Amino acid sequence: MSVGARPRVVVAVGTRPEAIKLFPVIRALKADPDLRVTVCATGQHRQILDQALEIAGIAPDVDLDVMRPRQGLDALSAALLTGFGQVLDELQPDMVVVQGDTTTAAMCALSSHYRRIPVAHVEAGLRSGDLHHPWPEEANRRMVGQIADLHFAPTEIAAGNLRRENIGADSIHVTGNTVIDALYLTLAEMDRLDHLTAEVREILAEAKGRRIILTTTHRRENFGGGLEQIAQALEHLARRPDVMIVAPVHPNPQVTRVMGRLGDQPNIRLMSPQTYVPFLHLMAHCDLILTDSGGVQEEAPALAKPVLVLRDKTERPEGITAGTARLVGAHAPTIIAEAERLLDDPAAYARMASAGSPYGDGRAAGRIAGLIRATLQARGRLAEQALHSDARVA
Repeated sequence: MSVGARPRVVVAVGTRPEAIKLFPVIRALKADPDLRVTVCATGQHRQILDQALEIAGIAPDVDLDVMRPRQGLDALSAALLTGFGQVLDELQPDMVVVQGDTTTAAMCALSSHYRRIPVAHVEAGLRSGDLHHPWPEEANRRMVGQIADLHFAPTEIAAGNLRRENIGADSIHVTGNTVIDALYLTLAEMDRLDHLTAEVREILAEAKGRRIILTTTHRRENFGGGLEQIAQALEHLARRPDVMIVAPVHPNPQVTRVMGRLGDQPNIRLMSPQTYVPFLHLMAHCDLILTDSGGVQEEAPALAKPVLVLRDKTERPEGITAGTARLVGAHAPTIIAEAERLLDDPAAYARMASAGSPYGDGRAAGRIAGLIRATLQARGRLAEQALHSDARVA
């Protein structure tokens, strides 16, 4: 950073979850007149990323548009590493912000590291302890954890994971999870966005008098046998006359092949992938959520919705500990038993629904923006002091 110039922050965003969790941070950074903020969309998830950014009112300043049909992780990684590197060479930012555990986050952090540009990691410290669950996300976030200069941990458990990996304590900050900021901000703006929920409102009207089970599944570790087990469980639960299952179907061909078979079931409604606002509307009005999504595990407790996690391991143990979520894996008998327990036992349902959210208070983005500003200011003063010292020596 040249002395006297406003520091520049580049925010990298590639997928819908990143867009949702980063838009409160982007807004908070842009509200600071002393910062120059550049949003770089990588296009890792093209259509659903664009939808999320549009809803949040965020227009990317740079678009790498890296996604290609049938692109493997190695090709995607190479495109991100080199494409983002070109952006960094052109803009020469003072800090790069990445979020979570995507390929975008890992490669943009690595590209920044190669240029000695400081990296701030939003949602740092999540760990499952198994490199293959979730895959490749567990490896991605561990990689970013070794590269980042600022670690914004959503919870104390996440911060503890970082400390156990010998990350410097002074670089770790517990901020809460920005997904709760996004949820509260969106709920407050729901009247403005109401036109986006027409399809959802039709389904809710059709389901009147029945319990709504919202289900999503897209994790790679469930492809194959796991998805088959989940589909069997949904078919069984759909035989109940008091239930309607609503399933937005991820566009991955392996998901559509299995879940598409459920479309002719009388109590199952398949939907195209939903943008953030309609999906949030669904979450707010459903009774029970079955998901392998990490973000949904975080959002549901803030809406008082019990969650059955369709995974054997989770990097978000706070919900399990609090009692608002339960690990059931991708095992049909367990999914059926746990879902019917909650549907048939009001006390069990009430315990999970009232457990509360352990993921934040909706003010994480402001904390993150403040910490980034303070860090850049401190480094700016150090640079100025070094310049003055050099001048005296000369």
